[in-house]
Amino acid sequence: YTKITYQIKEKVLNFSAKVSKSTSKPFQKFIFQMLYGMLESNSVMLSDIARGLKEKISLIKTINRLSRNLNNFSDSELIRDNYINQIKHDIDENTIFCVDGSDITKRKSQKLELLGKVRDGSTGENNINGYNMFEIAAITKNFRMPIPVYSKIYSNAEEYFESENSETIEGLDFVRKVFNKKGIFALDRGYDADKFFKYFCKWQLKFVIRCKSTRNVKWEGITMNILDAAQRTKSEYSCVFKIKNNKKKILHFSHLAISLPCLPDITLTLIVIKGFGKQPMMLITNIESDSQNLMYAVLKAYIQRWRIEEYFKFKKQQFDLENLRVRSLKSIRNLNLILTILVGFIAHFSENGKSDLLYKCVTELSTRIFKIPKFDYYAIAEGIYNLLKHTKTGIEHMYRHQIKNEYSEQLTLLKHYSYNPFRQFT
Repeated sequence: YTKITYQIKEKVLNFSAKVSKSTSKPFQKFIFQMLYGMLESNSVMLSDIARGLKEKISLIKTINRLSRNLNNFSDSELIRDNYINQIKHDIDENTIFCVDGSDITKRKSQKLELLGKVRDGSTGENNINGYNMFEIAAITKNFRMPIPVYSKIYSNAEEYFESENSETIEGLDFVRKVFNKKGIFALDRGYDADKFFKYFCKWQLKFVIRCKSTRNVKWEGITMNILDAAQRTKSEYSCVFKIKNNKKKILHFSHLAISLPCLPDITLTLIVIKGFGKQPMMLITNIESDSQNLMYAVLKAYIQRWRIEEYFKFKKQQFDLENLRVRSLKSIRNLNLILTILVGFIAHFSENGKSDLLYKCVTELSTRIFKIPKFDYYAIAEGIYNLLKHTKTGIEHMYRHQIKNEYSEQLTLLKHYSYNPFRQFT
C-alpha cells in the first residue's frame, strides 16, 4: 500500500506541475493540494479537501487558506491553457467534440453570488435556484471516454449575460481557435437552431446535429417538414447495432441531399435512421463521404455524444459537485475548473495505464459489484479514494522541496568549496 499510494501521489504531483506551469509557487502548491484533496475525499467541499491534506495545523486555518486562494486565483486562463496543451496532440480530424449543457441546482441557497434560475434536468422543474453549466468533451483515438476540453459555469443573473446560445458560441469559438478547426461537433436536439447551422457553415466546421420534428427543410426544390421528408424515404441500408447491455437492434438507413431555409445555397445531408423508436432519428450533417460509410460514421459520431451524459453524472455524483459551499461566483468557477482538470487526470490514468499494475490495483480496490464497465472513471476514482483514505500522511513532504530553491544562499560558499568540516582554509 505504501508503494502504491506514493505512486498515486507522484502521478498527481507531476500532472499538477504541468498544468500549473509558469504560475507562482504558492499557487502551484494550491493546485496540487486541491487536486489531491479532491481525490482523497471524493468531494468538492473545502472542509473535506482540508481533512484529506492531513496538515499539522488547525483544520480551520487550512480551510481559510484554500478558500482565500480559490477566490484570489487569477491565473485560471493560464491553468486552462496548460491543461489544453497536455491533450492537444491527441486531437485530430476524427475527434468527436460532444457538446451539451447541464445545471447546478441550489434549491435552498440564498447567499450564493448571482444565483440565477435554471431548469432542473433531472426533474424537469423550471425556475429553480442554480447555475447553468456548458461543457465540451472530446472523444479521440487515444481517449475513448470523454476528456473535458471546455467547461464554464455561468448565471443568467449576471449583468452582461446575453443568452444560453451566446455562451454556447463562446465555447465553440474557444475549441475552434485552440484546435484549428479540427474534429466533428456532435450536438443534441437542444441545439437545433438556425444560429448554430450558420455558425458551423460560416467557419467550415464538421458537425452532426439531431433535429426536432418541427424543423423545415428544402428537398427537391420543395420546402416541407423534416419528419414528412424522413417518412417518404425508403431505407437503403441496414446494420446491426449494439446498445446497452449488449442488446442488438436492426437499424435501417437512408440519406437525402437537402438545404435549410436559412442557408438555401448550402447543400447538407439528412441521415434518416429507423429502428430506435416510433419516430425516425434525423441527423443533419455536412460530412462528405460515400453513402453507406457516411451514414454509419454519422450515427457513430452522434451515438458517442451520449457519453457526455455519463461524464456529467460522474462529475456531479462522484465528487458531489452540487454540494459546493463556496459563495462567490469566481470561486465556483475556479472550483469547477480544478475539478474539470481532475477529470482530465482520471482520463489520462484510464487510457494510459490499462496495461500497468497500478491501474489493476486501483480498479481492484473499487469494490465493483460487476466487472469494470467501459466508462471506468467511477472505478478509478473510487479505487484511488479507497487507497488514499487509509494514509496517515498528506502531501506536504512532496512539494516542500519544490517550493524552496535547490540550494539556499547560505550554502552557496560551502558548495563551491565542496564542504569538508576538517578542511584547513588558507
